[in-house]
Amino acid sequence: MDTKPEMAMELKKRCYAINGCCAAVHRELGPFLNEYMYQEALQILLDEQQIPYQREHYFSVVFHGKPIQHKHFVDFLVENDIIVECKAVDKLVAEHRQQLWNYMRLTGKQIGILYNFAPPMDQCEHYFLDVVNGQMYMF
Repeated sequence: MDTKPEMAMELKKRCYAINGCCAAVHRELGPFLNEYMYQEALQILLDEQQIPYQREHYFSVVFHGKPIQHKHFVDFLVENDIIVECKAVDKLVAEHRQQLWNYMRLTGKQIGILYNFAPPMDQCEHYFLDVVNGQMYMF
């Protein structure tokens, strides 16, 4: 997003409160816990901050006009357009990013946050899907 700094700033503003909640969860609970503990704690903070979200948001995939029966869930859908995928792993790797990117592409949601709570220094990555050209950008 280097070519569009104004857009990157706007996207960062949209994610600011969510990032703050995630960082507070990591700071208060600490590293090396189960992913589900972090998710529950994040849910509590989103409620306290009155940030609208859906936990374990279900979405379906249509292939050749027919729904694929396998159920797909994103960890959180915040403000109806930001996907938050929570991890509790040693480090984020390509598979984690690809999972988020697939969720974004399949749902048409343009903003995704990949947050890793497990390491002593938490990790957070932000992505924007340009639906016009199909490109994924980190911001």
